[in-house]
Amino acid sequence: MSSGKVLQPVLKMKVDELFLCWLSQPATQVILKDCLRRIKNEEKTEIGSGGSGNGKNERFSNKNSSSKQCILGDTRLPLSFSPPQLSTTLPLATPASARSVSNVRATRRSSGTRIVQTKKEETLPPSLSQNIPTFYFPRGCPKEKVNIDAVISKIERTFSEFPNERATLEDMGKVAKACECPLYWKGPLFYCAGGERTGYVSVHKFVAMWRKILQTCYDDAAKFVHLLMNPGCNYLVQEDFIPFLQDVVNSHPGLSFLKEASEFHSRYITTVIQRIFYTVNRSWSGKITCNELRKSNFLQNVALLEEEADINQLTEYFSYEHFYVIYCKFWELDTDHDLYIDRKDLARHNDHAISNRMIERIFSGAVTRGRKAQKDGKISYADFVWFLISEEDKKTPTSIEYWFRCMDLDGDGALSMYELEYFYEEQCQKLDNMAIEPLPFEDCLCQMLDLVKPQHEGKITLHDLKRCKLTNVFFDTFFNIEKYLDHEQKDQFSMLRDGEGESQEISDWERYAAEEYDILVAEEAAGDQWNDGYEAELDPVDHQKANVLKYQMEKRPFFEMPSPLADVDLDEYDYEEDFE
Repeated sequence: MSSGKVLQPVLKMKVDELFLCWLSQPATQVILKDCLRRIKNEEKTEIGSGGSGNGKNERFSNKNSSSKQCILGDTRLPLSFSPPQLSTTLPLATPASARSVSNVRATRRSSGTRIVQTKKEETLPPSLSQNIPTFYFPRGCPKEKVNIDAVISKIERTFSEFPNERATLEDMGKVAKACECPLYWKGPLFYCAGGERTGYVSVHKFVAMWRKILQTCYDDAAKFVHLLMNPGCNYLVQEDFIPFLQDVVNSHPGLSFLKEASEFHSRYITTVIQRIFYTVNRSWSGKITCNELRKSNFLQNVALLEEEADINQLTEYFSYEHFYVIYCKFWELDTDHDLYIDRKDLARHNDHAISNRMIERIFSGAVTRGRKAQKDGKISYADFVWFLISEEDKKTPTSIEYWFRCMDLDGDGALSMYELEYFYEEQCQKLDNMAIEPLPFEDCLCQMLDLVKPQHEGKITLHDLKRCKLTNVFFDTFFNIEKYLDHEQKDQFSMLRDGEGESQEISDWERYAAEEYDILVAEEAAGDQWNDGYEAELDPVDHQKANVLKYQMEKRPFFEMPSPLADVDLDEYDYEEDFE
């Protein structure tokens, strides 16, 4: 690197990350503790173990030089930062001796040839970097040696069963099993091998592709990212999931009723993609990395697609019932059915429960990602998915970050008393309109501080809220009047019991989606009984699924995918690792 060139920010972050990883190694900790002990005891340490040019070991007598001596000698680092000596003798003006750089430059200007005594080159032990075991595996930690040739032979035998040794998308299920992959990796395998262009994959092209993946990717997360990502990338964006999810829609038995309703494919796919990024993309960058995929349970859910015929049992990402609830809620607000809603539309959600000040924050761009929609003062269906899940379950890491960002008016990474009072003022106005005497802000603030127990006086940080088990009570107090009143009817001990038992029960979102789905099914059944004059079917779920095909709406083109989440910068917040 040239002297005038500095590290770019991204590269500097990686260097810092690698240094911290090295510093956290147990062997490094032992070495540093030993060095600090020697420094503290003012011990003298010899430099190197080989013979020097004059045959003597140099020692430092004062404390500072002894400290440097200890660190350099004990870690076996090179003792000189000068360029390595050449094997041939350079013609210098004066004999080699200890002199400054300026003297060396001066002697280079002199003429004449003199005999120079070359210093005997020391044989240094291997540097410490060679003794540190590899600790950074961006494409997965290599396991025991995999017999790649055996895997390729198995794949070739599978291809031999197909005409001309060419596999179509329908044949890729057998190929996925030969690759020892879950069944629904068949779509990504097919498209990564170029099957989308020709309609089939030849054995030679597939073998070359899979051999490369086996040689460079060592775990399922790295393989999955490699199959879906665009060339030259090492991450996944939202559009990368579309072919994979389209294959799930086309081939999963739990979604067979959607085959004839192609206009709903894009809505379902958009919903699943948003739920994937909502849960997996913990950095809010809009780019899912291998590391984020490893820490999530998404690939486990993909594997369950093969085992679970009822798609609604996979509630974290793929549930059709959850999609139906989200889309129906959006359809009620989207009166002009242009797939966008404005402030007035969103204000009608849950009978105007959300405060206007919070709605303004949502439309301010604090948590939305579509620049075009923001310019027009609207949010898309994709943004509404994030809003509804965050509104109905305020205990998840993403929902806490979502509402924290909305309440953090000045973006300083902490909620001040002014910001809390700003949102509470509208709550007081609503309570006055309902003839309910509001609690003074000072009293409300004391309750919330006792609830959250912030580490620093006078402000509430994101870390404070993530430690709190009743974040839903905190947020609802400041911008959801209906839920605030519901919490006021409960005693604090019952809410604490609910929070402690949360890990054993279903989440707030799953509970809400199940209740709303039952209501929607009952309404559809009652409507059919009223309109058609006969009793509703015995199985309302099957009736609802059939009814969704004739839902009154125009066929619309594929959803416009929102711009990448990179537009949302949450670097100023301290996000902890939530998936352990």
